Amino acid sequence: MAAKVKGTARGPAGGEGPGKRTALITGASSGLGEQFARQLAAGGYDLVLAARRKDRLDRLAAELAEQRGVATEVLEVDLSTPAGVAAVEERLRRGDIEMLVNNAGFGTRGEFHALPPDRELQEIDLNVRALARLSHAALESMVPARRGAIINVASLGAFQPVPYMSTYGATKAFVLHFSEGLYEEAKKHGVTVTCLCPGPVKTEFQQVAGVRAERMAVGWVPPEKVVAAALKGARRGQAVVVPGGMNRLAAASVKFLPRFVARRIAGAMFREP
Repeated sequence: MAAKVKGTARGPAGGEGPGKRTALITGASSGLGEQFARQLAAGGYDLVLAARRKDRLDRLAAELAEQRGVATEVLEVDLSTPAGVAAVEERLRRGDIEMLVNNAGFGTRGEFHALPPDRELQEIDLNVRALARLSHAALESMVPARRGAIINVASLGAFQPVPYMSTYGATKAFVLHFSEGLYEEAKKHGVTVTCLCPGPVKTEFQQVAGVRAERMAVGWVPPEKVVAAALKGARRGQAVVVPGGMNRLAAASVKFLPRFVARRIAGAMFREP
């Protein structure tokens, strides 16, 4: 099913009183998305959790409602489909979302010509098309209200080509440049757009993408620290957040490396053994 909306659960202190804030998180069923949900709930945000895996969303929503006393709402959606995106757009247009976290996405690994083209296009639809449409829907309400924040999750790979993950790297380059453009447009309206560019993080991403963790021996940052850095950056009004000293060094060094060197280094990390 492309889109299914579940009702709202409330914890003991969940409410709609003055000052209550609501965040919508895509890809909330695991990894960074789940960690965003936990940290935002700890900060008092009511939550709208969107992802495909309803069972995981339901468990997380119930846990956070009970433990943190926040209102939680579940959207069972596949954001690689038009119907899934439309369902979340509709929710955003209610106008009560003060933070959107565009976290949903996936990667594929291998030589592009050997990968199933439909899967590559699905990757583009989710990583690029869905993110752009949801950003637009959120800004439609945030700009007139002169408040709000968007966090778009990209990758350290956004700063350079990534052979053997060519589609993924290209989608994340879009996210980075798109987010920086929106940052300049939105800041005069009181809205912050922050692009999170994490390096290696121990989540389900590597398993889905078929990436061998041992190829990425440095730069690992725990998910909770990645999310904490993103939220801190958004509060400070930062355009780009790269968690971890080694990752910041890598992102900066790409500017000074010849492009053929950057390509070869990335290719060595992700090509088949």
